[in-house]
Amino acid sequence: MAVTLTKENFTQSIENGVSLVDFWAPWCGPCKMQLPIVEELATELEGQATIGKINVDEQPELASQFGVMSIPTLILFKDGQPVDKLVGLQSKDSLKTRISNNL
Repeated sequence: MAVTLTKENFTQSIENGVSLVDFWAPWCGPCKMQLPIVEELATELEGQATIGKINVDEQPELASQFGVMSIPTLILFKDGQPVDKLVGLQSKDSLKTRISNNL
């Protein structure tokens, strides 16, 4: 299951290894289509990568910190540093490839 990230647990959750973070909101149509894909990846990649999600309505500081202007936005981190940013609905295969390339 994807980890719900907040400003309290964000840094420690992504500081080691590869992490994919989904910035979303409950009122966003494409986000509702992205979430099941993110959840599937969390299950499949358990132990290999951290998959997290951030509700931008509840965590506006984190969205602002990473320049999230539209959602869904997915940011790939490696050892706490952003290495890739994807805006809009992404396929599972595309995300899995990007994660694998950074493992």
